[in-house]
Amino acid sequence: MSEYFSLSDSDVIGFDLDHTLCRYRLKETSRLIYESFARYLVEHKGYDKDLLNLTPATWDFCFKGLVVDLEDGNLVKLAEDGTVLRATHGSIDLSTEDIVKHYGPKREWKHFNSLNTSFTRSAKYYFYDNYFDLPGALLCGRVVDMLHKRGNEVNSDFWKDMVAAIDHNYNTSAFKEDAGTYFPSVKRDPGRYLQPCSDSVKTWLRSMKSAGKVLLLITSSHSDYCRLICEHILGKDFEELFDVIITNALKPGFFSLVPQQRPFRTLVNDVEESEGLPALDKPGWYSQGNWPHLHELVKTMTGKPEPKVVYFGDSMRSDMFPASTFGKWETVMIVEEMEGEGVPKSDAAMSNEAQVEPLEKKGKFEEQGMKSPSGVVQEVGLLR
Repeated sequence: MSEYFSLSDSDVIGFDLDHTLCRYRLKETSRLIYESFARYLVEHKGYDKDLLNLTPATWDFCFKGLVVDLEDGNLVKLAEDGTVLRATHGSIDLSTEDIVKHYGPKREWKHFNSLNTSFTRSAKYYFYDNYFDLPGALLCGRVVDMLHKRGNEVNSDFWKDMVAAIDHNYNTSAFKEDAGTYFPSVKRDPGRYLQPCSDSVKTWLRSMKSAGKVLLLITSSHSDYCRLICEHILGKDFEELFDVIITNALKPGFFSLVPQQRPFRTLVNDVEESEGLPALDKPGWYSQGNWPHLHELVKTMTGKPEPKVVYFGDSMRSDMFPASTFGKWETVMIVEEMEGEGVPKSDAAMSNEAQVEPLEKKGKFEEQGMKSPSGVVQEVGLLR
């Protein structure tokens, strides 16, 4: 991969969907995700109803890059070499002395090498790097607080309940069955949670396709939810914008599980066919799959032995790193927090929303009505 690249020189342009092509209304969506998980814990697992009560200040706990250590209930923020920069136990700050006592004088987190080199799920920790599960970090902190209040031992058992809450709301049948809280809420009022793409974005997508680019949509969301999102943000004809649509891609495994890759599957009424495809031989809408088979298809579509691929995404762990490392794709990361750091918006973005505040440093939730997560909050201190 070269130091510089141009979209005009690219043959294939791919997009993640959630928080990339589709921008969510973070205030409403984050509350919904938190409530979806917390309500399950309260109604199905007997947790304290106080978990459902939130104040604006509690959202300061949520930011990307947190790791919850499932063995002790600590949430840590790491440096690039695995040094523990900040930590809380539940939502309570650990002092520098506490951190040294817990992690040693070098403040080394013992699972860093595993986190840094593996894409598989771990029973010892969970890494929060996207908005779809980020409210779970806040819930984990509050659950640990609640366990202490009850006098219960904190161990990885609480995480089993968290996983059950996630599965209850996000499993592939939940949308169709109206199960949980998340999907039924979005289906009832998608405009409350999803921001439509601007006309300039739609025109841009069409212009790239007209210029002969192969356009891909690769999302880990299931096909029925993907369709709801795309119809709302792009219009009923959204399928015309993409040559290949891949849902339930199960990233990062879509890129990293080689040679044990999952086969592509066709869909009938949003249900995956039981028999996997040995290869992709034509454009279309598919489920699951892997990048080597996709690579063979785009080679055929472009007529080039090594087509240049650019991929847009929002997750370092699911999109950027695996696409670059395994697929050798160029990557462009969508970082919503940049607006909170004072990065000016594009002319297209400015034309679609009134500029009601100066372009100064704002947090990711602040312009949507929540307190800035970069402010000083006594309740939690990971951002101080």
